[in-house]
Amino acid sequence: MTRYLLIAALLPAAALLFYVRKQDKIEAEPGGMIMKLCGFGALTIISAVILETLGGAVLGAVFPEDSLIYIALDNFLIIAGAEEGGKLFALKKGTWKSPEFNYTYDAVVYAVAVSLGFAAVENVMYVLDGGFGTAVMRALTSIPGHTIFGIFMGFYYGVAKKEEMRRNESGMRFHLVSALIVPMLLHGFYDFCLSVSSLFFILIFFVFLIIVLIVSLLLVRSLAQKDEPVVQIFNPPTNPPMQ
Repeated sequence: MTRYLLIAALLPAAALLFYVRKQDKIEAEPGGMIMKLCGFGALTIISAVILETLGGAVLGAVFPEDSLIYIALDNFLIIAGAEEGGKLFALKKGTWKSPEFNYTYDAVVYAVAVSLGFAAVENVMYVLDGGFGTAVMRALTSIPGHTIFGIFMGFYYGVAKKEEMRRNESGMRFHLVSALIVPMLLHGFYDFCLSVSSLFFILIFFVFLIIVLIVSLLLVRSLAQKDEPVVQIFNPPTNPPMQ
């Protein structure tokens, strides 16, 4: 039974990662790199648990845990910050200086690999505790959610790398910050809707999930089709015109 639960927990993440990677038509990323990033993402669950526990304790000392402000700060700042911050840290450490990171769409593949590495471990923990019902529900919600966060992180991360190659430091920093803030906002809103005991917010959650999932898949297709080197190589003419 445990074996089947593990398969049910891991299969959705593997399928979505396979889909995103297959969109890379120019240069498929090495399997070793993908596995390494999945491993990095899995390890970030350790820092996430520690930071979320500490952050929740500090927040609980200031606000009642059932208050709306506690729920908002916990989801948008503590949980989303700990998880997406850990993912971005692992992503940058694992890929920023890698020679394999030479096309803009690579960033999307890398970010999704890190994100789904985290999601896979998280899913195993929940599914082993909750069973197949939990596996089905999380396959339809949590795994796509982490994929969405990874896609947006990868989009801004790829632009940041391109700006670095153009020696645009301010542009690089802006997009690196965006690679953290945008996924945090998406992640925070995702969790906030589920944390508020309200049918209204549950309905908003499903509408939100469907919309951002469609946008993300369209973004993946667009980025894959418009994939380009992170640095445009300029080749001067071999016989320049005479002055």
